[in-house]
Amino acid sequence: MTAIITDNAEQYSDSRKLAARGRLHSQYSISETGWFPWVAGQLPLRSGDHVLDIGCGPGWFWASVVDQLPRPINLTLADLSPGMVEEALGRCQALSLGSVRGEAADAAALPFADESFDAVIAMHMLYHLPDPAAAIAEMARVLKPGGCLAVTTNDIGNLQALYALTTVFGSDPVDPAGASFGYAAAERLMRAQFGTVSFAQQPARLRVTSPDDVFLALTSYPPGDRATEAELARFRDAIEAAFARGNGVLEAEKQIGLFLARKAQG
Repeated sequence: MTAIITDNAEQYSDSRKLAARGRLHSQYSISETGWFPWVAGQLPLRSGDHVLDIGCGPGWFWASVVDQLPRPINLTLADLSPGMVEEALGRCQALSLGSVRGEAADAAALPFADESFDAVIAMHMLYHLPDPAAAIAEMARVLKPGGCLAVTTNDIGNLQALYALTTVFGSDPVDPAGASFGYAAAERLMRAQFGTVSFAQQPARLRVTSPDDVFLALTSYPPGDRATEAELARFRDAIEAAFARGNGVLEAEKQIGLFLARKAQG
């Protein structure tokens, strides 16, 4: 299994490796609305809500959408990585959100009381877990009756033109996150816990014009970041060939979406 979804301690001790992958999306996405603003527009948040962000990473989401949010909100930033929590706190406490606190936490054993939050957000993190169902059950436990869970993930065909290049390293030509926890798994596990689940996919694609950015993104996690010089040379050749076929551009369709569910009132 690709270590982008399993080697959490190495991949997410801080945001450096994540940033190499994030650059592809921040620089080359083609969409009517950017990913973070699109997600924020779907969230049913209200002024005064207590919100838990599980797998918060470096807090980029909140910094990007602060002007779209009802305020104040009471935000709790949680991540398995203390380094990520520290970075997220530094970023988010400077925003005019309301109260912001952080805690290192395992999503499958949340250190919060029952019915503590009006909303729980889990963005692109459930595919990292050995037991996503246990984490979804924990998220349901800490939600107040009527509270909302928002989960984002990729599907297996996401960015297929990019992931096809990683076969040089012996990887499968699919998005490893989508293969581990794609749309079908997200809907099935959330429906088992909540009953009704809604879904929306962001209409978006990548149009990448820099071979170097593709190389840096796809060698930011194993097996690419542990490849031999010969493998890396073959990888560069594969990237150059793909750009040549596209007349200097590499295009890839996104399959990236948001699932929403509400906890029953009682």
